Amino acid sequence: MFTVLFPKEEFLIMKKTLVSALTTALVVGAASTTFAASNPFSDVPADHWAYDAVSQLAADGVIEGYGDSTFQGNKNITRYEMAQMVAKAMAKTDVSAADKAMIDKLAAEFADELNNLGVRVANLEKHADNVKFTGKLEYTYTSTRMEDASGKTNKKNADEYVFRLEPTAEVNEHWDVHARLDGNGTMNDDKTGSVELKRAWAQGNYKNFTVKLGKQELYTNEHGLVLDSTFSGANLTFGKDLQTTLLAGRLSKEGDYKDVANFQGINLQYDGASKLYGGAGYYHMNSDDFAAYSNDGKEDNADIWSANLGYKFDAKNTLWGSYANNTKADFQDNAWQIEYDYGTYHDAADKGSWGWYGAYRRLGAGASLMGTYDGVQRGTKGWEIGAQYAIFKNVGLLAKYFDGKTIDGDQDASKLFGRVEFFF
Repeated sequence: MFTVLFPKEEFLIMKKTLVSALTTALVVGAASTTFAASNPFSDVPADHWAYDAVSQLAADGVIEGYGDSTFQGNKNITRYEMAQMVAKAMAKTDVSAADKAMIDKLAAEFADELNNLGVRVANLEKHADNVKFTGKLEYTYTSTRMEDASGKTNKKNADEYVFRLEPTAEVNEHWDVHARLDGNGTMNDDKTGSVELKRAWAQGNYKNFTVKLGKQELYTNEHGLVLDSTFSGANLTFGKDLQTTLLAGRLSKEGDYKDVANFQGINLQYDGASKLYGGAGYYHMNSDDFAAYSNDGKEDNADIWSANLGYKFDAKNTLWGSYANNTKADFQDNAWQIEYDYGTYHDAADKGSWGWYGAYRRLGAGASLMGTYDGVQRGTKGWEIGAQYAIFKNVGLLAKYFDGKTIDGDQDASKLFGRVEFFF
């Protein structure tokens, strides 16, 4: 974009006031300076009468040239281009009273253009700010012990890290687009995985109605007992205190599952002004992987019913439980858990916040297909305790310990889990 006109006789294409306009822009741009700025334009030689002014104004950001590093001062200037220069002059604060008076006259002269320019600048600034990045870096240590059928205890330790980046961009007043990129690696063998696009979805937010389309989070309403995973499809949520969520799509491959599963589900959840909350869910899935939970190895459907109930005693104390049953599975067909939570820890946002919990969980693998489990593992049952503490703002420590048995063989099982998280 071009913002200043040379030589002087070209000003006759506009109102006579533009002579003083250009003069004022030069004064404001170069006042109290020594014209030491270098010249960025190849077609303004050092002996040109406007060399010093052009160089200084370019250094001050008041004028710009063309993409080929030329100034092209013989071209006509438009009122809109002049208004842009006036707007930049108006933003300066270190000007004399006389210059300020001249700027005010220019503002009156170009009021319409400045109004339009203000709209365009506001929109530009809005679009520049509408992309936001959040994320975290986490380091996790786990030590797992599992007793096999012979009575031998197998031990496995892991040191892992995840760098997560979550950009969000505004499309319009109702719609946003979201994504999540994860980079994973292991520190014990120094192996680094590639960065993967884990999620990418568009979200429309309306009064008491939300729609999500694309590859998105899937966290079922019984505190993730059935699914804490990712699916590609549609998610429709409507209601206020009593919300209904409709889900349909395809589950991503994860963990022990090698096949992509077709998926449909519905959640009903109440969480209003009452201290009591609860809900129910139903999920139908189809995949060859689910045949592992049938006696004949042929049933590839999963029909899971779930329920959850909780009571908030106050802002710090909550007791809740959840249950799930897969009517198509012949073994490990149910999962349940009960947990008591205490504290004020919320993603380490507040330095010094902390919390702890105690829980008993039974995660039947045929019902808790891709559930949330950092301590207890699928196919095991037992007690789990954990604590969180924000040592600094946006820096948190998490520790968990599980001690129990396998569901089928009643062999000993335990796990120690520790993590440090840095949120940004």
